[in-house]
Amino acid sequence: RMCETLNYYSLVISMKSSNPQVMVQAYRLLVETMTKEGMNYPLHLGVTEAGDGEDGRIKSAVGIGTLLEDGLGDTVRVSLTEDPEFEAPVATALVKRYEKRKSEVGSLKSDLLPPTSDLIFPPGFSPYEYQKRHTVETNVFIGGHQVPRVVCDLSKKDLKDPKVLKDTGYDYSLLLDKYNMGEQSVDFVYLGDSLPSFSMPGNLKQLYNYKIWKEIKDKTNCHPLLGLKQYLEADIRDSSLNLVRVSNADLQGDDFNNLQLDKTLVFVLETNADHGMADQRMFFFKMLEAGIDVPVIIKRSYPDSEFGGNMGDLMDPEEPVSKLQLYAATDLGGLLIDGFGDGIWIDVPALPTNILVATSFGVLQATRSRISKTEYISCPSCGRTLFDLQETTAKIRTVTDHLKGIKIGIMGCIVNGPGEMADADYGYVGLSLPIVTSVSYT
Repeated sequence: RMCETLNYYSLVISMKSSNPQVMVQAYRLLVETMTKEGMNYPLHLGVTEAGDGEDGRIKSAVGIGTLLEDGLGDTVRVSLTEDPEFEAPVATALVKRYEKRKSEVGSLKSDLLPPTSDLIFPPGFSPYEYQKRHTVETNVFIGGHQVPRVVCDLSKKDLKDPKVLKDTGYDYSLLLDKYNMGEQSVDFVYLGDSLPSFSMPGNLKQLYNYKIWKEIKDKTNCHPLLGLKQYLEADIRDSSLNLVRVSNADLQGDDFNNLQLDKTLVFVLETNADHGMADQRMFFFKMLEAGIDVPVIIKRSYPDSEFGGNMGDLMDPEEPVSKLQLYAATDLGGLLIDGFGDGIWIDVPALPTNILVATSFGVLQATRSRISKTEYISCPSCGRTLFDLQETTAKIRTVTDHLKGIKIGIMGCIVNGPGEMADADYGYVGLSLPIVTSVSYT
């Protein structure tokens, strides 16, 4: 308003935050307010002090990618605690995904909300504040107050050796004849039509295609995965947990009538839409409007053709691991920060299982839906930083990465430090040579 009073309109607006959820909600509220006041200034998107490596990329994409999916944003900056040249490929990969969207929008127009400042959202949802979608708790394991569950596909693996589970977070000890699990152990494994030749961990649930599941004699921790029609016509169902594949299009029919009367039901939400995140979000909107409180596992499948870049080359925007982190953080993270989803399932046959598992838990961590490790809020450093921030961050990680649930801020200077660390439990800040100080928060 002050600038317009002085007839100055050359503005680009930024509402950054180190918390992706706060950042997304702030930008949405900014756009609503500007629309009401007749303003349409371009937006600069970024998640500040996102950190480094996998965490930095995922956290950045949860914030930036979600807003790009909303159709918001004109410039982006990815802020990583790495050498500056590594930021550009990440930003390029994020933006490049939307270059072809203009040609796709024409076919989606019938499903788009008309431009208006008075958007009507379903009951129980606000784009400006977090509210977890209410779901029933199924089998005392998923939905309700349970943390989001992680599903992993092992249907194409050799199931003769228990070591195949190591990449899913279950490390088998031959000497002790037992499994050791960690904070990032998956909750479900999809085995399809394959039966393992060894005993599975007692707390790991197995998913089988319906026909195979029916033939299993001891069904302890074994549950069927069915199509919607298959579920409706099934002569036998699991007494504790039935997972049913659905899509947004399925909600158009009458098959959903009285489905939620089955308290063993969990939906596995799939999509083939080019704008998959919006398609799946519309499914949740329709569920809210219909009052259906069945838990939902969000599944995203990505074709191998999307991940043909050079593995490990972080200067390549097509680097497959980084690209998966950005895509999954956008598609799944954008729904999780709005309170949607009781589990996630990432399916990319071209990539190793351990990458899919790490990315799944990384997305849950970045959206603060399920905490499995220490969170670091670290800046990219600048001319004010008088010590090696990357080296210091690495040192701090080595002695604190076991502190699950703790948020640690690592700032190069006092200018941004206190503000960016407001969300941290503990802070490490550079003052002036040779002084570095640490600050505790309660």
